[in-house]
Amino acid sequence: MQGTVDGFSYGLVTPLVGFLMACLGGALGLRCTTRSMLVTHSWRPGWLALGSAAIGSGIWTMHFVAMMGFTIDEAPIRYDKPMTFASLGVAILMVGVGIFIVGYKGARGAALFTGGTITGLGIATMHYLGMAGMRFEGTFEYNTLTVALSVVIAMAAATTALWAAGQVKGFLWSVGASLVMGLAVSGMHYTGMAALSVHLHGTSAAATPGDSAAALLAPMLIGPLAFLCLAGVVMVFDPRMVMGKPVWSPIEDKPGVPAHAVVAHSARRRPLRPLRPRRQVGYRGSRTPQNR
Repeated sequence: MQGTVDGFSYGLVTPLVGFLMACLGGALGLRCTTRSMLVTHSWRPGWLALGSAAIGSGIWTMHFVAMMGFTIDEAPIRYDKPMTFASLGVAILMVGVGIFIVGYKGARGAALFTGGTITGLGIATMHYLGMAGMRFEGTFEYNTLTVALSVVIAMAAATTALWAAGQVKGFLWSVGASLVMGLAVSGMHYTGMAALSVHLHGTSAAATPGDSAAALLAPMLIGPLAFLCLAGVVMVFDPRMVMGKPVWSPIEDKPGVPAHAVVAHSARRRPLRPLRPRRQVGYRGSRTPQNR
């Protein structure tokens, strides 16, 4: 039996809110990545880990906010809680691998391609693992070509976002990169949703194990959103991370305190000749011919 699905049961509310969550997580994560490139190696792992958690939480929240609007008319949907939260861990882990590669190797060449590919695969893995955690009296079937297209979209957009973050050009670059990341997550999500079809085996709600969407709403919103808010506070109180400025400060040009000793190479000084002693004409007490 073919099921009837609706991905926009709340209209444009869930897509817009999900897109904003993805942009928020992307903005915080990419600014943390940018900040890690401007600090010493001892602080870099902390910033990269914070960025990975922010991006992973953002894309996970986007996915399940969007899934609030997904319904199957003929069957209720439940969610397997361990599988659902495992998708969050996979997202943070795989995004973290890509972020660390770019953070240590730079956003260029093979490092950028590798980091963007792994980050994009992390986004796609989170999506399909989250879909695998859905429980209903039926099965999902996917169109292979559309699934491949969704993965390519995620990898391409993630690579572009990491490249923009690596430019360290200031706040506007961060906004643009976060919008690209939000489009990557949203575009990948709805492309992947367009690839599926539902085949039902029954309509009994009592036989379907798992938690309802409403039961997962509280931890989904309170946990990751609280973390994103805390990460936002860290960013607000660190102006260097907002503006993308380096941690070092230029040498102050104060009058009377030269930065380097001035050495004159062109002018030659003539060596000082020693004073010759005056020639004595006669001895003390004797009469010289001039005094005669």
